[in-house]
Amino acid sequence: MIQTSDTLERLIEHFSSLPGIGRKTAQRLALHLLKVPRERITNFSKLLNELQDKIHYCSICSNITETDPCAICSNLEREKNIICVVEEPNDVIAFEKTHHFFGMYHVLGGTLSPLDGIGPEQLKIKELLRRLVDDVKEIVLALNPNVEGEATTIYLTKLLKPFNLKITRIARGIPIGGELEFTDEATLARALEDRVAL
Repeated sequence: MIQTSDTLERLIEHFSSLPGIGRKTAQRLALHLLKVPRERITNFSKLLNELQDKIHYCSICSNITETDPCAICSNLEREKNIICVVEEPNDVIAFEKTHHFFGMYHVLGGTLSPLDGIGPEQLKIKELLRRLVDDVKEIVLALNPNVEGEATTIYLTKLLKPFNLKITRIARGIPIGGELEFTDEATLARALEDRVAL
């Protein structure tokens, strides 16, 4: 491979280390930055530094925030007695975009994955249990429908049962606009299991 610049190559390596960015995309991003005015590069660099300085995790829900508690936890109009448990902060963003959930959140920081050395101690499970004293009536488990997400859902369900709470999980099934013939068997099976009365 022809290397034109050590600096450019290091920047490409940094970009390609980000999730979802392959080498070609990293190269395009790096080359694009060469065309951007210096002022924009300076502002971009400043924002990256501020990311580490200003953003931290909410002491209540573990979502990302610049204030503590976060805007959701400090919002008096939110339903405090329902907590939606998610894996990562980007899941909170996804739910908030729907404008259909008005309760609280709890970010676990991942899922159980013994092969990767992630057990209950590495997740924000103790913090979730501490929140259950605050008149919580329902826990919504909204974890990804993969092996780790299912294992974490089962673990949390067993752990939460003694609290006599309503424990629910988000429905899974066929996306709006999807066609049955192109839907995989596991999704179809889950859609049948989670069917609702009309």
